[in-house]
Amino acid sequence: MGAFHSAWALVILTVAQAAGPDSQKQASPALPAYPDHTRLLVIRDASGQEQPVASPADWAVRRAHIMAHFEQVAGPFPGGERRVRLDVETVEEHREPRYVRKKVRFAVEPGDRVPAWLLVPHADPPQLEKRPGMLCLHQTIAIGKDEPAGLGPNPELAYARELADHGYVCIVPDYPNFGEYKVDPYAMGYASATMKGIWNHLRAVDLLASLPEVDPGRLGVIGHSLGGHNAIFAALYDPRLRAVVSSCGFCSFTHYYHGNVLGWSHRGYMPLLKTRYDLDLSRIPFDFPELIAALAPRAFFTNSPLHDDNFAVAGVRDAISAAQTVYDLHHASSRLIALHPDAKHSFPAPARRAAYDFLDAQLLKPK
Repeated sequence: MGAFHSAWALVILTVAQAAGPDSQKQASPALPAYPDHTRLLVIRDASGQEQPVASPADWAVRRAHIMAHFEQVAGPFPGGERRVRLDVETVEEHREPRYVRKKVRFAVEPGDRVPAWLLVPHADPPQLEKRPGMLCLHQTIAIGKDEPAGLGPNPELAYARELADHGYVCIVPDYPNFGEYKVDPYAMGYASATMKGIWNHLRAVDLLASLPEVDPGRLGVIGHSLGGHNAIFAALYDPRLRAVVSSCGFCSFTHYYHGNVLGWSHRGYMPLLKTRYDLDLSRIPFDFPELIAALAPRAFFTNSPLHDDNFAVAGVRDAISAAQTVYDLHHASSRLIALHPDAKHSFPAPARRAAYDFLDAQLLKPK
């Protein structure tokens, strides 16, 4: 744990140095470009000269470049000025057979409170140890947090309910402008709804880790579609999330609708993809192979069906193959798992069971 957090501190420092005080500006000459986002085991300097990544310490430098490039599109990660006391308010409470479902609202930054479901398994008197916790993120659906909590029409996506039944404490927040949460991230100074979501999700992890029922050393994140890539984005910034499950959440940009990334550029995601980079893949400074690799050596599982119309399986395989080189570098090859069921944009029961087995292997035992 200590070595990992030391490397994390180096990454944050290097990102700050590379991106500068205003990472919404064009990349400075100090931040090198990487034309091939699948060629990960190299570090470039501003002139394009390369040296190999031969160790996890080398990788920390490349990872810092990846994070800085991501912020060129998503905007800067908020500083401490936005961190306020959580001030959790319980709005309503429902007793289910195996857990209590509470609707809560909590402060994420000055003047902004996020609604969420909190699912807490019933206490078992003979079993006093703390439980693992999960951040559960919803897909693009009007009811937002209600679907993972089991209140929507599709039981296939009720993964928070299933995990709570299984003994996990789960928090399920609304993403900006879904469910009960209406907010304008741009009026609040964000360059993207993506970065606002990241900040909110990390504050949800703060809440989860603060609960007396939760072991803060055993936390993970799961999501489908919109929630699938938000799980990746949140984990990039929060090393407390030891295990990541992304269902139908990504593929390389080159395989996303044959390279047309317009869908990533609306106000619910990252508008700078269009306004700064003109949707030009040769100019966009990051891609998902880099983001998956940037999670190493933490455990990552993807459910990526063969017939997903949103995220082509060929682009998932490209990303996983590239990221595998970084997991191998960290001697963590077994922590990178990709499942490709014969299905469309869905999270079928066998894939969910495999995902839960993966989470159990990573989180059930105290670290």
